[in-house]
Amino acid sequence: MPTSDAAPLAAALRTAMGRLTRRVKHEGRIPLGQVAVLGTLDRDGAMTTSDLAADQGVRPQSMARAVGLLLEQDLITRRAHPTDGRKSLVELSDAGRTALEAERGRRAGWLAQAIEAELTDEERALLARSTALLERLAKH
Repeated sequence: MPTSDAAPLAAALRTAMGRLTRRVKHEGRIPLGQVAVLGTLDRDGAMTTSDLAADQGVRPQSMARAVGLLLEQDLITRRAHPTDGRKSLVELSDAGRTALEAERGRRAGWLAQAIEAELTDEERALLARSTALLERLAKH
């Protein structure tokens, strides 16, 4: 662990980001794990359940349950793998894309309202500049 003055800043940032993330998640209607799967399929396209499990860092059995729930809700579809007949691919359905966009909109909408209600113009400008720094840290 760093012994410099960055350590207290890192702890405070981690705590604040955790609180904000939990608060934004609270605005959602689709469980976080399911939103994560839908988001991955939206960004990366069709995948096997095993690939989704690896991407999300969960056991294949856990992902199989999540995929089953999403299939029951018609938020994803399953089709044959084009090169391996033993596998199948899951992909976002039109209903899944619509649900994901609505979920993202709810969460971003809450955050936008909070920014407008809580931050001054100067603080908003500072927050806008800070997002680039957070992106840099996330890529480190």
